[in-house]
Amino acid sequence: MTTVVPTSEEDPSLAIVRFTSQLAWADAGPEAAEPQVTRLCREAEESIVAGRWLDLATLMVTSADLVSSKISEKDLECTYTIICSLVKNVSSPEEVLEMVKTITSKVVQQPNDKASLRLKILFNLYNLLDHPSARFQVYMKALELAVSGKVTEHIVPSFKKIDSFLKEWNIDIKDQRELFLAIANVLRENKSLAKESLQFATRYLATFSNEDTQVLSEAKEEAVRAVIEFVKAPSIFQCDLLDMPAVAQLEKDPNSAPVYQLLEIFLTQRLDAYMEFQNANSGFLQTYGLVEEDCVAKMRLLSLVDLASDVSGKIPYVSIKKTLQVNDEEVELWVVKAITARLIDCKMDQMNQVVTVSRCSEGESGQKQWQCLGTKLAAWRDDIANVINTIQANKATEESTHASSSQPQVLTVR
Repeated sequence: MTTVVPTSEEDPSLAIVRFTSQLAWADAGPEAAEPQVTRLCREAEESIVAGRWLDLATLMVTSADLVSSKISEKDLECTYTIICSLVKNVSSPEEVLEMVKTITSKVVQQPNDKASLRLKILFNLYNLLDHPSARFQVYMKALELAVSGKVTEHIVPSFKKIDSFLKEWNIDIKDQRELFLAIANVLRENKSLAKESLQFATRYLATFSNEDTQVLSEAKEEAVRAVIEFVKAPSIFQCDLLDMPAVAQLEKDPNSAPVYQLLEIFLTQRLDAYMEFQNANSGFLQTYGLVEEDCVAKMRLLSLVDLASDVSGKIPYVSIKKTLQVNDEEVELWVVKAITARLIDCKMDQMNQVVTVSRCSEGESGQKQWQCLGTKLAAWRDDIANVINTIQANKATEESTHASSSQPQVLTVR
């Protein structure tokens, strides 16, 4: 296998053109190959002399793409390292973007051929760039390649830096939507990352605020998908989807209204409402790939959390049995499941058949939850005030008693 070894006698870019063109025309025979190689090298030399770096990059990536499957990973990496370095010769932002587009379109064109290396090439190009918009374009191509080349594990770690990337790129809402949706799709490739996938899908939907109906409709399909993903996920019990305009629009769509109704039930109602919905919408679960047993199990946990949010913080076993529609023997089992899922902190009083709750999670942060929190705070404030008053009253009594006992005894003579 021929290896690219640029020397001081020839420009590295010209060496790449010569190497790739010779390999591309090798099967045609010397008589046909030599004129073509000479022509391509001459075009490369003319571009170098005239400073037409975009033309040179186009020529080089075209030749490299033709032979990528025929050369080793080392040679392909060396080839693209020299091609990518051409961006340093360009000063115009427009030309930088055009060159980036030219290079990245060829890199992602064959995702099944050396996908990991191609992703590395894109990262190297990213690090060579100073232009924020160009960096963003490269990153988007990397996301595309990660999915099509099935190498998502190499790009997922970078998602932790997305917020700092957003500050650097300074992209508009439209680009943010494209980014969040692309990341959500990357994460969907790994079932263990369902929570992270839903987070980015939620960020995508959150970008639709005061939009007109036509713009909102663009998010309808993703809104349905996000709701179903939330319902399916056995370990996700909280989301902020319900009040988002992109999701709320589903309520007015006859085809999507049941999806919104289901989300509303999971976040604000209890098991009985879900069972009623299920009976009224036969075939709905199957349409969206939902499993009845899984939905019921999740609704039982959410219903238990709703019971636990009561101001008193005490739940009789009989209330749990009725709300969760379970047998007496299953009450404590479901309480343990809720504790394991970190939905509640509590103590079970088997003697008095009562669960005392010290903390519970909420499915959403809506008006109902804020009102409940306000009620609890008011109750706690009153309790603390009563304790203070009691302490002060006891203190005053003690002081009065002490004063009386410390006065000298006076003998009265009659």
